[in-house]
Amino acid sequence: MALISDFLTNQDPKEFNSIFSILGVHNEYLNHYKRWQYLIKSYLGGYEYRMGQYLSKYVYETDSEYLKRLSTTPLENHVKAVTHIYNSYLFRTDPKREYGNLENFPELEMLMEDADFEGRTFDSFMREVNIMSTVYGHCLVMVEKPKSNALTRAEELNQQLRPYLNLYTPLNILDWSFKRQDSGVYELVYLKLIEVENASNGQPESYYIREYTKDTVSLYSYNSAVASENELIEQVPNELGIIPAVWVYANRSPVKGIGVSDVGDVADMANSIYNDLSELEQLIRLTNHPSLVKTPEVEASAGAGAMVIMPNETDPGLKPYLLQPNASSIDGILNSIATKVRMIDRMAHMGAIRSIETRQTSGISQIAEFQLLDTRLSEKARNLELAEEMIFRLFGKWLGIAWDGQIKYPRAFHLKDKSLDIDTLKKAADSNPANPVVKEYIDYKILEALSKDDDELNGIMEKYHSNGAEPNEPNDQMTLPTNNGNGNDNLLTHLKEMIASGATDEEIIAMHPELER
Repeated sequence: MALISDFLTNQDPKEFNSIFSILGVHNEYLNHYKRWQYLIKSYLGGYEYRMGQYLSKYVYETDSEYLKRLSTTPLENHVKAVTHIYNSYLFRTDPKREYGNLENFPELEMLMEDADFEGRTFDSFMREVNIMSTVYGHCLVMVEKPKSNALTRAEELNQQLRPYLNLYTPLNILDWSFKRQDSGVYELVYLKLIEVENASNGQPESYYIREYTKDTVSLYSYNSAVASENELIEQVPNELGIIPAVWVYANRSPVKGIGVSDVGDVADMANSIYNDLSELEQLIRLTNHPSLVKTPEVEASAGAGAMVIMPNETDPGLKPYLLQPNASSIDGILNSIATKVRMIDRMAHMGAIRSIETRQTSGISQIAEFQLLDTRLSEKARNLELAEEMIFRLFGKWLGIAWDGQIKYPRAFHLKDKSLDIDTLKKAADSNPANPVVKEYIDYKILEALSKDDDELNGIMEKYHSNGAEPNEPNDQMTLPTNNGNGNDNLLTHLKEMIASGATDEEIIAMHPELER
């Protein structure tokens, strides 16, 4: 994907404009493709990032000196770290899919086992979709079907001729057009995609360009070495009557078809840290190996016990000396890097998750940060949920049915600092509360904190109930029991009922404010 952008970027201005005029690209592609190239290389890191030359060049620095500095400067890849943390939380619990009238179709089973004819399961494919949309801001999923000469559906199944998925990044989406329908809905009416083949020496020799309209699907080739225009290979009718494309956004922008990256600001801050690390490496090198200033006649050698031989007639004002920077600057650079890392954590709402040191933060601030991260993950889950629903609608359309299923991604991720919760509960238990209700409540909250997820907690609670108590059904109309002389017993029974019914801490405290004291 980045190869296309590299090739276009490295052309001289005349050929560069010629290629774009031949390929025919959207104005927003021109505005954003360098930024997209920067984002994907920030995610990939390593060689790809180094070849992007995102290290600031010094004044009067030669090309060889700059390349040497590039090779010795490491990248702390915050973009990949943040992206994968988002991905791990989103897919920690599998989405619930009700396939509806697709349930018994063998094509569906094939899709779930191999979504893209490259061996990736549907879940793995959606994880990749989420990563690419997080990095770029959006990506495109095409739901296509191979051309078939089979006479029956059974022959198609035997030949694996069924709908499959293709993932395209913004660098491959050259042009697009949406049209507002009478109903007010925007419909995709034109799409142009590019694929690279026959790459050699880092530069692609040939392109395949796919052009979609509601009526036709056209395939062109473009050879940068011999051709000056696109060559039509084939043009076939569009069987569906619509363009089978699903736009997957991380965040929407005011421009239709353009998304906003979740990690764009993180990439910029990581690049600033990258330059700081280069400064740090240079400073350490100069501090450990100071520069010797001498006249040409002075003989000097380096290393421990080195000798400096000066001619007798040397002017005392020209005696050799060492230039060595102040090592205190190292602490300033390290503090700058640490500050920028904290800024990245605030941007991504991950201060409590990525922290490797104890930070003086209040419980309220940690809760707020977890809630902000939970909200961001919930928004991403909604976008993926919508994308999957659109994918299955197109999949069903290829099979000639109107899909009536449903997709549900997790919406609440219950992000908590378990160590802090358990430490707080331990302090509460060590206070030896006199009220047995409080003791039982603390025990339950410890169990809740230790449980891996709600399913594990519910299983433990069911086992507890099977040993003597019957599970209580949720009751939204619970009221505070009256005191008939056995107030503690009634309160204990009521608290058990509320806990078993799934009541939250806030709901319990609201009905029993005396427990808060």
